Amino acid sequence: MARRCSLTGKAVLSGNKVSHSLRKCKKRFLPNLQNVSLLSDVLGSNVRMRISTNAIRTIEIKGGLDTFLLSTSDTKLTVEAVTIKKRIKKAIANLA
Repeated sequence: MARRCSLTGKAVLSGNKVSHSLRKCKKRFLPNLQNVSLLSDVLGSNVRMRISTNAIRTIEIKGGLDTFLLSTSDTKLTVEAVTIKKRIKKAIANLA
């Protein structure tokens, strides 16, 4: 399983761990990923994803998964998120 957020695409970064004596050692900065199930109001079902805690906070600020996906451009989303966004748009079109 890749260490990558399913919504934002946030992934592993690499850099140096610098000690007090300024020695440098390679370090991997891993994203804080959580397995969550998010409720989609339009689809009426839960969507299970592995997303970063930063993405969870952003979803809560935006007001839910549906509004987050609809307000975010496709270029900033992963392929999995774009497919969920298309399902949401199709469900909204069927309601109207």
